[in-house]
Amino acid sequence: MTTIPESELILNARGAIYHLDLLPEEIANTVITVGDPHRVKEVSKYFDRVEITRQHREFVTHTGFIGNNRMSVISTGIGTDNIDIVVTELDALVNIDLQTRKIKENLTPMNIIRIGTSGALQADIEIDSFVASEFAIGMDNLLNFYHLEHPPFEKELLLGFLNHVQDNHIAFIPYVAGGSSSLISKFQGITHKGITVTCPGFYGPQGRMLRAEPAFPDLIDHLSSFTFSGHRITNFEMETSAIYGMSRLLGHQAVSLNAIVANRMQKKFSSDSHKAVDRLIRAALELLVEN
Repeated sequence: MTTIPESELILNARGAIYHLDLLPEEIANTVITVGDPHRVKEVSKYFDRVEITRQHREFVTHTGFIGNNRMSVISTGIGTDNIDIVVTELDALVNIDLQTRKIKENLTPMNIIRIGTSGALQADIEIDSFVASEFAIGMDNLLNFYHLEHPPFEKELLLGFLNHVQDNHIAFIPYVAGGSSSLISKFQGITHKGITVTCPGFYGPQGRMLRAEPAFPDLIDHLSSFTFSGHRITNFEMETSAIYGMSRLLGHQAVSLNAIVANRMQKKFSSDSHKAVDRLIRAALELLVEN
């Protein structure tokens, strides 16, 4: 089996994975991802006990227990480029022997649960409600650097989306990836379901204009009007497509749970987004540890 070179699998002075500064024993097989480093403690405060705390750059990790359920919560920062780092390094911690630098014969799947904020693209999805992403359309290009196989339905969904936006002469190559149906089903009682669009930025890529003029001024209307086989675009944010695509590539299960803090059709923003996220955190943790 091939040994992975030092330049490709980078370890720090204590032998931990480079960006996350984690050792294999410091991470659980169930990982909650949050964008904001300060949100990590907002999740782990509901743990019965925290056994590991680590921080390197924007990557903060707490690992602990709720009852007998061991789980980790890690901040990713904003954007799919950071997700590329986080999911790849989490996978390395469980599926690569860091001592020998060789891929393990028996691979371990992880459960990755994103708890984040998002903007709704449908008028009937109320502020402070929750959305579970069934599929994610990536407008960020990350997964175009990998060989990602699409099942037939995803190929058809992507083709339908491309046909829908073709008049815009888009300057990027969208991709699509689905979430874990088994994980999504855990949260069906508390969430809307739909297609999430992942954007490579917050302003122009999400159709906002302050001073710089966006290239696609009708972006929101084009996204909100897209439907395919009973599925519609419900929301957009900045990480889900990468989490779904990288998890698919590496054999992990993933779900993205979105607290809707803005409704772009109604042009409204939550009066207490912190409260909405906290409600989602508590509901998600309760459902994760249910037998």
